[in-house]
Amino acid sequence: MAESLKGHIHGLLAASWRKLGLQDRSVDIEIKRSDRGEFGDFSSNVALVGAKKAEMPPRELAKRLIEGLPEAVFSRVEIAGPGFINLFLLPDVLRSRLREILNAGDRFGRIVQSNPTRIQIEFVSSNPTGPLTVGHGRQAVLGDVLARLYERMGYTVEREYYYNDEGRQIDLLAESLWVRYRELFGESHEIPEDGYQGEYLIPIANEMKQNLQRVFPKFDDEARTVFRREAVRSMKAEIEGDLHKLGVWFNHWFSEADLHKPQKGCDPRSLVQKALAMLRERNGTYEADGAIWLKGEEYGAAKDSVLIRSDGRPTYLMVDIAYHINKHRRNFEHVINVQGADHQVEQSSMKAAMRILGYREDFLDYAVHQFVSIKEGAGAARMSTRAGRFILLQDLVEEIGRDVVRYFMVARKPESHLEFDLDLARAQSMDNPVYYIQYAHTRIFSIFSKAGMPEVSTDDVDLSLLEAREELDLIKQLDRFPDVVREAALGFAPHLLAGYALELARAFHPYYTEYRVIGTDRKVMSARLALLRGVQIVLRNCLEILGMSVPETM
Repeated sequence: MAESLKGHIHGLLAASWRKLGLQDRSVDIEIKRSDRGEFGDFSSNVALVGAKKAEMPPRELAKRLIEGLPEAVFSRVEIAGPGFINLFLLPDVLRSRLREILNAGDRFGRIVQSNPTRIQIEFVSSNPTGPLTVGHGRQAVLGDVLARLYERMGYTVEREYYYNDEGRQIDLLAESLWVRYRELFGESHEIPEDGYQGEYLIPIANEMKQNLQRVFPKFDDEARTVFRREAVRSMKAEIEGDLHKLGVWFNHWFSEADLHKPQKGCDPRSLVQKALAMLRERNGTYEADGAIWLKGEEYGAAKDSVLIRSDGRPTYLMVDIAYHINKHRRNFEHVINVQGADHQVEQSSMKAAMRILGYREDFLDYAVHQFVSIKEGAGAARMSTRAGRFILLQDLVEEIGRDVVRYFMVARKPESHLEFDLDLARAQSMDNPVYYIQYAHTRIFSIFSKAGMPEVSTDDVDLSLLEAREELDLIKQLDRFPDVVREAALGFAPHLLAGYALELARAFHPYYTEYRVIGTDRKVMSARLALLRGVQIVLRNCLEILGMSVPETM
């Protein structure tokens, strides 16, 4: 069976439902893995939710459904309470599942689609006005792991970074850089109000002085053009370098400036201008107080929002709508934006604009996350890019390593605030989940080296010798992997995979401590090595999706 045991059982219950002549009465068949052995390996409430459609009492329906299940899969099936179905698998079914995992190897849990859906994931997209902080790091890892999850499910994924190289914040950045530049000539100027105070602009100013050999005594139009260009170029290069250190790459870097440029062809308007015209044509705008507004509330947004200010300048929302029209024209079937929770109003407005334009409801989705604080000892750091107070992502990666940063950034539910515990992250002990997971992999690698058996022959090994409850429970844990990948991807929940990897390591370490592998009967050793190979395969797959290294020694 290619799917998980959960998926297989779902199919068996669906077939039993059809055998009752109920194929024209759809029912949601929910299968849950049981946490307690006395309730079976899996349970389902299908008899409860389907009783009305089947026109029979839940327990009677459960009895009829059970009669339609194959005997070769279950040791027993019980009816509990008002009609829950508890299913107990035969041990041989679990052992067969292990053999499938071993045969699949690194392909286990990977879906191959004949006509893969093309999706885009846009993330980070920080303005190029300062270096990346630990807060940006959370979004970078969330987006990258989501992309890896969707790739594992057979989607064609493109990663995109959208950078705002237009507008007032870039003018403030340019003038702030000019102030730093003039300091190199012995002059002192005030950084503009709401400008950028950080010392990270000083190295850029030094580089400009060496390369340009010009004075720029005034911040005039020419200086503004030059300093805008150099500031954006330098900051973009630094951001890209920081992301590479974190193991994050993008297929495409999209410049906001391109949305404001005249388009080629018979219609020279910019894409922002065209986007406004498209909304007007579909009666999605109105004018009030000298501005042009989006009819947001009418289409499900939290409120109506300004698109064009009274002075004629487009708002961020207007430009973002143009950007998403561009995404649609690039034939992405589904786009996912990873954004902070503080953008909820804008997100509802964007979805309203997509409805006005007639795009499919599932074209645009948001993976939302909360923010990050750094905990060290009893204190927590507050960060501000404009004031120059922040903890740089590159410093964090250099101090504790890429693997630890990546794991900690996705270990908690994205919608929860993340308190990054530096003391725990630095720990080289079993208390550190990264160390604990990676040590499980290296420990198995060491076991195979000591056994002198780098490979396991799945044809010869007698898996029936895996009889202990802990061994069968480990196989059930391995079987969960494809379901975890799916749930983590579709639910924008990479923390599920991070937690699963830790649970698997926690199941492996005590098993190996209690059950001897090397030095036992050769057939028993081969069977247990096969089980450990399955654990190693799944741990390796987890680490690779999380973007972490897969060490052989530690």
